[in-house]
Amino acid sequence: MCCKTIKRFLLLYASQKGQAKAIAEEIWQQAKEHEFEADIHCISESDKYNLDNEKDPVVIVISTTGTGEPPDTAIKFLKEINDKTLPVDHFSHLRYGLLGLGDSEYTFFCNGGKIVDRRLHELGAQRFCEVGQADDAVGLELVVEPWIANLWVALDQEFASKKEDTNHNASVCASAVSNSCIVSKVEHLKIEDSKVKTGLVSKADIYSKLSTQDFQPSLSQSVPPLSQSALNVAALPPEYLELRFQESSDQDAGLPCVSESSVFQVPVTKAVQLTKDDAIKKTLLLELDISNTTFSYQPGDAFNVICPNYTSEVDELLNILGLLEKKDFFVCLKVKSGTKKRGAALPQHIPEKSTVKFILTWCLEIRAVVKKAFLRSLVEYTADVGEKRRLQELCSKQGSSDYNTFIRNAGVCLLDLLHTFPTCQPPLSLLIGEYGLEHLPKLQARPYSAASSSLYWPGKMIFIFNIVEFASHVGELRRGVCTGWLANLVAPILQSSTKSDEVLIPEVSKLGPMIDFFFLCHMSFVPFFSRSPYLLVQPTVFIYQTIHQFLLLWLVQDLELHHLSASCNIGK
Repeated sequence: MCCKTIKRFLLLYASQKGQAKAIAEEIWQQAKEHEFEADIHCISESDKYNLDNEKDPVVIVISTTGTGEPPDTAIKFLKEINDKTLPVDHFSHLRYGLLGLGDSEYTFFCNGGKIVDRRLHELGAQRFCEVGQADDAVGLELVVEPWIANLWVALDQEFASKKEDTNHNASVCASAVSNSCIVSKVEHLKIEDSKVKTGLVSKADIYSKLSTQDFQPSLSQSVPPLSQSALNVAALPPEYLELRFQESSDQDAGLPCVSESSVFQVPVTKAVQLTKDDAIKKTLLLELDISNTTFSYQPGDAFNVICPNYTSEVDELLNILGLLEKKDFFVCLKVKSGTKKRGAALPQHIPEKSTVKFILTWCLEIRAVVKKAFLRSLVEYTADVGEKRRLQELCSKQGSSDYNTFIRNAGVCLLDLLHTFPTCQPPLSLLIGEYGLEHLPKLQARPYSAASSSLYWPGKMIFIFNIVEFASHVGELRRGVCTGWLANLVAPILQSSTKSDEVLIPEVSKLGPMIDFFFLCHMSFVPFFSRSPYLLVQPTVFIYQTIHQFLLLWLVQDLELHHLSASCNIGK
C-alpha cells in the first residue's frame, strides 16, 4: 500500500488591522478539509520560513494601508526582496498565489499586493493561480470566498503536475486553472431571446419596437455593445441577518444614548454670515457655549459634529420603501441561526430599541454613492425586466465604464436610484446589510476645527465653514448633509457681518492660516476615524427634537487625528 503524499504549502499573511490574518486563518482551517497541510506564518516572521529554499507552493494574503502602502508587517519582507543585488532568477524555483486586499475608494487600489506580486515576478517567481484583488468598497467576500474555493483547484493542479514531473507543461496547467479562478462562482448571465421566460432580457429586446439611432447611454439605459452583451455578475453571499418590526408603546423607554464624557450638547450663541449674499460660496461662523461642559480645546483642535440626514429625504425614502406606517416601529435584528458567515455579528452602528425612522435619520448614510454590491442585491428586488437588466449591466464587469460614468462620478445615491428604477423595492434589511455588506454605511460625524482660543474666549468655541452646494445627477441643487443642516439650524439667529459692529469677526480673522483650513469643503467625504467610532452614532439625538439650536459634539484632542481631518473633505 502506497504512502499518501503530504501536500504542503507555505501560507504567509501581511496584515495591518487583522483582516488579512483572519482570511489566512480561514484558508489554514479549510486546508485540512481539502487534504492539504498549510504552514502558516506572518510574513514578518522570516526566521520561521525561507523562500530562498522553498520547494512547495507559496500562498500570500496581503492588505493595503493608508493611501496605498503595504502593511507594517510587510516592511521587513519588502526590504529583503527589494535588495538590488538579487539576481533576476533568484526566485525562479518559486510558484505562488497571491490575494491582495484593498479599497477602490482610494487611488492606489490593492497596492500592497501589487508591489509584492511585481517584485516576485521580477525575481523569476511564477504564479500557479491568478492574483485576487478583493475590494472593501464593494465587499471583500465577493472576491475572497470564490478565490479561496478555486485555490484548492489550483493547488491540486500544481501538485498533480509535480507528481507527473511535467514541469514543461506546469505553467500551461496553472494558466488554465487561473482562467477559471474566481469565474467559477460568478453567474454567467447570457441574455438571449430563448431565455425570455427567465425574466432576463436585453435592452435590444425591450426597445425592439423603438428606433435606437437616437439613444444615448444614461443611468437608466445602455447602448450596444453593452446592451447586447452577455454579463458576468457576481453571486450573492448568503444572508445572515434576520429583521422583524416590533410595535412601540407608550411604556417604551426613550431612544438610546451614549456616555456623556464623549458627547456634549451645547447651544449656538451666535451665527454670522461672513460672505455677501451674492457670493459664490456662503461662509458661516458659529459660536458655541461650552461653559457647562468639560470640553477643552486648543486653537486648531478637531471635533466632530453629529448631524442627521435631511428629514425630507428620510420621509421620501420611507414612502418609496412602503415604510411610512411602520416608521415608529422598533427594528429587531438578530443573526440567523446556522449562518455560515465567518464572524457574523449585528451592526454596531444600529442601537437596540431603534425605530425605522431613527435608523434612516441618524444611523445610515443615505446619501452614500451606491456601490456595485448594492446594485447586485437590488437586482433581486426589481420587478421590471428592463430595469433589472440595466441594474445587472451596472454591477457587471462589462458595465464598469457605465458604472463609473453614471453612478460613481455622478454621485448617485439610493434615492436617485429608486427614482430611476421605480419597480425596485428593497427591504430595510438590505439597506442595513442583509448579506454582510455595508450597503448603506454608518452616518459619519463631520470633522471641523476650532478657530478660536479658550484663553481669549473662555467658555466659547468658534468654527467656520462653507455651506456645500452641488448638483445631483439630474441637476437638482443639493446642500451637504452637515453644512446644510447647520445652516437651517441657525437661520433664525443668523447675522450678517456687514451689519455687525462687534469685534468678533476681525478678531477671528487674525487666525489667518486656520481660516483657510475651513474652506476645504468638497462634494465627497472621507470617513473620519476615531478611537471609539461607535460613539459617533449613538448620541442622545432625540434632544434635537425638543431643544432648539443645540449640537452634539465629540472632542478629538489627538493632534494626529487633527492632521488626518485636514486631509478629509471637511464638513460636507
